[in-house]
Formats: sequence, C-alpha cells, structure tokens
Amino acid sequence: MPALPTKMRQVIFDGAGGPEVVKLVEAEVPTPGAGKVLVEVAAFGINRPDCIQRTGAYPPPPGETQVPGLEIAGRIVALGPNVTGVSVGDEVCALVGSGGYAEYALADAALCLPRPKALSMLEAAGVPETYFTVYDNVFTRGRLTRGETLLVHGGSSGIGSTAIQLAKHFGATVIATAGSAEKCDFCRKIGADYAIDYRTQDFVAEVLKITEKRGVDVILDMVGGPYIPKNVSILALEGRLVQIAFLQGPMVEKLNFTPVMVKRLTLTGSTLRPRTLAQKATVAAALREKVWPLLDTGAVKPLVHATFPMEQTRQAHELMESSAHLGKIMVTTGK
Repeated sequence: MPALPTKMRQVIFDGAGGPEVVKLVEAEVPTPGAGKVLVEVAAFGINRPDCIQRTGAYPPPPGETQVPGLEIAGRIVALGPNVTGVSVGDEVCALVGSGGYAEYALADAALCLPRPKALSMLEAAGVPETYFTVYDNVFTRGRLTRGETLLVHGGSSGIGSTAIQLAKHFGATVIATAGSAEKCDFCRKIGADYAIDYRTQDFVAEVLKITEKRGVDVILDMVGGPYIPKNVSILALEGRLVQIAFLQGPMVEKLNFTPVMVKRLTLTGSTLRPRTLAQKATVAAALREKVWPLLDTGAVKPLVHATFPMEQTRQAHELMESSAHLGKIMVTTGK
C-alpha cells in the first residue's frame, strides 16, 4: 500500500452562524490512537445535528475534534494500537463523534461496520447516524413490536425514511407526517401505511380517525414544542413517546400529565453523540445482528436525495436547512 499523505482537505465551521461559515481548508492527516482506525473517507452524510453544531448550539463532546461530521464510509488505511476485529483495506461505514467532514477521519474500531453488500459506498455513508438513532430509539427505547402502530413525525427526512422502512419490515403499522403532498407520497412509496400532510390536516384528528380513537403505540418525534401535548393526547394505553430533537423547542406552556398516569405512558428520549463508546458499541452490535442482514440484501437502504462534492458542502447545508429534501443529503470527497 502506498504511503499515506500528510495533508488532506476538511470542512470546518469558521465561527457560529449560517451556511456561510462552512469552509474547505487544508489540515494534517490525523494519526489513530488506541482502539481507533484511520478511514480514507469516500463519502459522508449531512445531518441536522451538524447544522445545530454550526450555529454554536451543539458542540462536540469533550475530546472530539471541532471538525463536524457524524457518519462516514470508506476504506481503513491505518490501525491504532490494540485494534481488533477490522483490518487495513476493509470497506466500512462508521459512526464518529466528530470529524467526518474530511478526506481522512478517525473512527472507533468498535463502531466500524462492514459496507453492506447491496449498497454503494455513497449509500453506506448514509447508514450510521440514522440507523443507530432509529434502531436505538424506536426498537430499544420505544420497544416497538410486530403488530403495533408507529407514528413518525418528519417521515420524509433521513431519520423518518429509515424509521418507516425498519418499522414496516419488523411488522408494524406506520403513520407518517410530512409537510407536502409530494412528501406524503414519498412516505407511502417507501412503506408508510398512512401519510398526513401536517400543513393541511390536523394530525391529531387524523391519527384518531385512522386508529378508531385507540391511538398509537409509539411516536418518534423530533419537533417538540407544541407537538408534545398533542403527542401525549394520541398515545394508546401503554404508549411510548420517544423524543430525539426539538426543532420547535423543548418547552410547552401547558401539558396535562393525567394521561401519563391513566394510560400508563412512557415519555423518553435520547441523544446519541455524547454516549460512551461502550453504549454506542452495544447499538452497533444490535444493528449488525438485526439490521445488517436487511441492508446486505437491499431490503432496506438509505434513500439519497442529493449528492454534493466536498467543495459544495455549504450548498448541502443550505438544502438541509430548506427541508426540501426527501431522504439523505450526502457529500463525496473524491477518494
């Protein structure tokens, strides 16, 4: 194998702000420490947390680089000390705590998973952030099981489209909300049994109509704010609300907790990035066992809406902020 370069291109945020702070710069190629590998990155995903980090509201965990980027795919080109389970030359996708917006990125060996057989490298780069998040929150925290009903808010997003596909494959009925007729059609095409246009329909009334007033078993929500009391009102007996973001804020003026007690509800949620390596590795192991066989055959897959070259990462952020995308937004490095 040829010697590794000492320099690479990476994307940084030149201060806190809008997409205008996204800059492409030259940097040193990092060296993997204990338990880590160096990945020559073919592609990386753009995710909503990246945009929040860009505004200054979601800094990387202690010890992580300030370079953004949470998911990558590429080829392992160097191993740090005490690495087992992977080898130089392996094609992998990986969840990273930060640093994915680069031609070379460090990843924990325990969070590197083999590129699924049915997926291109580009598609594989769209797996880690969304599949880790959805599997852990919908199936582990939300305890969704076959025969239950899942409500996915933002069904046309990367998270939403992943949740729809996985929930349907594992035998749930899926209701999705989305912000246009086109987005609702997209949700139905990828497996949603019902799709509600929240701009023209009252999702509470529609859910109660669809479920004959029973309500839904699990709700995956990234909106928060005024959605929180509405979500509580449409949970069925023993229902679970799983909160993974607050695009409309974490506060509500009024929330009647009586249904929580009367219907024995569970209100939960999580963030992925600050968790320990051991916690993330547990999710990775579950994905490898339960979901990787589906990805290997193409039964489920990331749905790529748009792909940008690394020089246009700013435009990728602009598209993410517009919410016009259907599925994942990806960036290629040319590697």
